[in-house]
Amino acid sequence: MYAPTSTNSPRSGPTSDESSVDFGGLTDFDGAGEILRAWGNGLRPDPDLTVSEWADRHRMLSGRASAEPGRYRTVRTPYMREIMDRLSPGDPTQRVVFMKAAQVGATEAGNNWIGFAIHQAPGPMLAVQPTVELAKRNSRQRIDPLIDESPELRERVKPARSRDAGNTMLSKEFAGGILIMTGANSAVGLRSTPARYIFLDEVDAYPASADEEGDPVTLAEARSLTFAHRRKVFLVSTPTIRGLSRIEREYEASDQRRFFVPCPHCGAMQWLKFDRLRWQKGRPETAEYHCEGCDQPIGEHHKTAMLEGGEWRANAVAADPTTVGYHLSALYSPIGWLSWERIVRAWDAAQGSDEAIKAFRNTILGETWVETGEAPDWQRLYDRRERWTSGTVPAGGLFLTAGADVQKDRIEVDVWAWGRGLESWLVDHVVIEGGPDRHDAWSELTALLDRSWPHERGAHLRIARLAIDTGYEAPAVYSWSRAQGFGQVSPVKGVEGFNRSSPVSGPTFVDATEGGKRLRRGARLWTVAVSTFKAETYRFLRLARPTDEEMAEGAAFPPGSVHLPHWVENEWLKQFVAEQLVTVRTKRGFARLEWQKLRERNEALDCRVYARAAAWIAGADRWPDEKWRDLEDQLGAAPTDTDPAGQINRPGQAPQGKRRSDWLGRRGGWF
Repeated sequence: MYAPTSTNSPRSGPTSDESSVDFGGLTDFDGAGEILRAWGNGLRPDPDLTVSEWADRHRMLSGRASAEPGRYRTVRTPYMREIMDRLSPGDPTQRVVFMKAAQVGATEAGNNWIGFAIHQAPGPMLAVQPTVELAKRNSRQRIDPLIDESPELRERVKPARSRDAGNTMLSKEFAGGILIMTGANSAVGLRSTPARYIFLDEVDAYPASADEEGDPVTLAEARSLTFAHRRKVFLVSTPTIRGLSRIEREYEASDQRRFFVPCPHCGAMQWLKFDRLRWQKGRPETAEYHCEGCDQPIGEHHKTAMLEGGEWRANAVAADPTTVGYHLSALYSPIGWLSWERIVRAWDAAQGSDEAIKAFRNTILGETWVETGEAPDWQRLYDRRERWTSGTVPAGGLFLTAGADVQKDRIEVDVWAWGRGLESWLVDHVVIEGGPDRHDAWSELTALLDRSWPHERGAHLRIARLAIDTGYEAPAVYSWSRAQGFGQVSPVKGVEGFNRSSPVSGPTFVDATEGGKRLRRGARLWTVAVSTFKAETYRFLRLARPTDEEMAEGAAFPPGSVHLPHWVENEWLKQFVAEQLVTVRTKRGFARLEWQKLRERNEALDCRVYARAAAWIAGADRWPDEKWRDLEDQLGAAPTDTDPAGQINRPGQAPQGKRRSDWLGRRGGWF
């Protein structure tokens, strides 16, 4: 055994902190002091930090992912302190629900929690975004910068370029745990591994079912049950529609906390409400908040002090004592983010548009939108019919789509013209006798694709895109659609419920058989959340219309207005308003919205939904102003020829502003 020759060497002896420990002379060598100090530091437990304390000490915000790069400061958003600390292991809370406005710092708080878990309390974690694609984007834009900018995390998660690093786009391994990122549309991702921590972001944008295997929130939370009281679940979302909103349902089952702030004048504690925000008409810059106690106006410059003095207060008794719930509007947004003036401007700009007011309530007030699904009176629609030349597209219509409903003994088709703001005109109603087993019926439908309708300005428009329902005799629909080309024909499948992420999803390749032969690649099928477009149609039908006097003075119809021609019959109108949105109770007692028929036949409403889906697929909901101007310019030009989508085209030229490479063939158009 090695025996030291000296125990008094000054360069290798223990430091004063270690002098009381007898190592039997085993420290008599160069570097012994450094080793002992490192050993001592390793035995010392990590500081007992909460999530907010960890964020203030270790979190760095990257310029790639934050408008305010640098060290994270909880004092910037004091309302997030308690929410983050509820996610700390020392807190008994198991589920934290946060119903909030957009851009109030909720996602960064969730990322703080991820960083805390990696550094301080490692364990398996599941982070769920609405879709797998959004999960990948979140990984690149937020999680990678979170790790790269914080040294404590960077040394625990190896760089992706390292061999066997365990660091991929959707998976980050670290000592003692792993972070799995997935989408709510992937049942495989939701059931992949047990998870102690679950971060469910934007739950109202989740699909109703993950790969038809059940509610994504339920599937995800089931991953944490084996961790019992040690589990933590964080549900975050901007709300959507009353009766369908997951986050509202969870919030109402919680203790419903609001953030109370003091009045700088009288000290009265209150939570901020939009109806207490006052301003002079036409002058949003005069916006001030009026105290509930003294009714004195509060300037926005007081907000920082008010937030610092704020506190969360429960307003209900939670059904589950381990769940706490929070609600926050953008009225609390810190100075430099969303000001009261900008909120007022957004409110003023939203007037006259249900869609804009809905977005305001969801994203700024953090409240649900009450969808009115009462069927309009068909007789009132009859009285509002308009007269224009039969079979002609009115001046405001810029392109055509069609919706086809396949029945046992007929195919019904409605052709709609669409203009700016999704203003629409019913151009034609066609009934093709004979069901899908009649060859001539498909030939007549094919001929309809080649037909053109004269435009009031002299052009001739053809159907840019036709959406056809696959609910009856799907193989026959797939076969016909494939023969016509998916550039102009879109097979669609209607599903119940309001899809919060997108009313139309796809396309997906579906298996199909043709003459008994299995096709390697099936038809391109689009999935349509029919409830969304039905509610939109009823909302558009309720829009106030300008009077004759107002129109004579130049007033225009509001965006979304639906124009029905004088030739439309009573039966069609009754079908158009044949359903009503009602609230029903599930077996678990939760409320949900459901469309129910008021009469058996509803083909007109279905065809409208499919034609609207065709407009969405064509891209009309996402077109910039330049595209609309381009369509208007083409229709205003001298009509010399028409392109396959029905747009004006001069001889030998592609449509204005388009390249020949944008064309999709004989019927494809450039949508």
